[in-house]
Amino acid sequence: MEDLSIREALERDRNFVVWCMKEALSPYYGGDHGAHAERIFSTHISGGVDQIGHFSFEQKMFIGEINETPVGMIHVVGKRQGTYKISPLIVSPEYRNRGGIGSRLLKSAEEYAQQRGARQMYCTVALSNEQALGFFIRKGYVRAGSSDSHYKAGVREVMLYKLFVDPSQEERLDAPNISVVPMSERHESQARELILSTLPDVFRGVDDVWVTALFEGYKRSSCRDINTKYKLVWVAVDRNDNVLGVTGATPKKGEPIKVMPLVASSQNAFIALLRDIPHTLAQFGHKLYVHIVPTVEETIVLQRLGWDLDAAMPAAYHPKAVTQQWSFSTGGNLMRNLRVKQHFLAEIAEGKKTLEVRVGYDNIKTIRTGERVLLASNSSQLVVRIRGVRQYPTFDAMLNVEEAAKIVPGKNDLQVLWLLREIYGEDRERLGVYVLDIEVEQR
Repeated sequence: MEDLSIREALERDRNFVVWCMKEALSPYYGGDHGAHAERIFSTHISGGVDQIGHFSFEQKMFIGEINETPVGMIHVVGKRQGTYKISPLIVSPEYRNRGGIGSRLLKSAEEYAQQRGARQMYCTVALSNEQALGFFIRKGYVRAGSSDSHYKAGVREVMLYKLFVDPSQEERLDAPNISVVPMSERHESQARELILSTLPDVFRGVDDVWVTALFEGYKRSSCRDINTKYKLVWVAVDRNDNVLGVTGATPKKGEPIKVMPLVASSQNAFIALLRDIPHTLAQFGHKLYVHIVPTVEETIVLQRLGWDLDAAMPAAYHPKAVTQQWSFSTGGNLMRNLRVKQHFLAEIAEGKKTLEVRVGYDNIKTIRTGERVLLASNSSQLVVRIRGVRQYPTFDAMLNVEEAAKIVPGKNDLQVLWLLREIYGEDRERLGVYVLDIEVEQR
């Protein structure tokens, strides 16, 4: 395909922009799209300052062209809140699905916004516009929610956003090694302290007696009788077994599962809990739900990991707090999640790293050859297929058989051994060593 160039819109593009917006928007949006196109185009041409709107500080329009023929457009609006809105992104019908024109336009607009200090970019897409919705999700945009008959009667509109994460912040989020394990007696005092230091501020009635009842319910978990209100409890711990997060689950009649509590002392621990528990709990019910008063960071994690906001309940648990109910379906093709550092994920994607080493936690011991697994860092993810699972008593025994460079590219046996023992303490190595032979699933 011919080379695509991207430039700012010029006066000669006016008719193309008006035609594009009429053709692409009419099925999903009400209103006069011609008049809308004329207004935003004129604003761009006259310097990009909207003389009518209050919240935008600039409007910019870019054109993608091939051999001086316009083939696509993107219009972005800079908001005073430090965000940019895409409104809209359109590729000419005859050029859709050809040469990544939409991807190039979007990337150019994102770079423009980031250069101006934007912290996020957002847009709305009609739910029925499946091609556009799938496009934005593949590009890392997260569903924030939806609204029925928002821009046109009978059409449901989906709101999406993408955060621009500072590389240093991403490195910080990716740093800790956190494991999610069933709570044991040695974790109880720290788990109790974490619950009591966080939950009472937003949940009245959470006290020492409540925590004791939670732990007593956990002791009944072997019976699997929902009428006993048994509990399942996991903790997120670092390599020194410090408790960084706690979550409990109560299977209910009708097979929903109430997740309570869900507390963490760091965003990393919160991510670890939400990534690990859905697959583990799928055997107990079809849907998880949690009552929570989330922070901004926790809300971002819930949305990124596919949880849906069901309800906002003012003063439900505390007179000065709005409790939210979020839910997650465990049905369909729910895959096991394994957390991987970003640089390892990139090496897996490139085919350089084909072995993933873990210790024998319950969720690892049940992995089987042929299973599809979602590997995820804090910013991206990758689906792999398990070609084989091999078990060893120690890291030393494992490295006598397996190639170190396939575990950590560029490292030798001693370097890999040091790294694994840095991640997993001696007590965890005693759980057994599992080597997952993986291949990236072709898309």
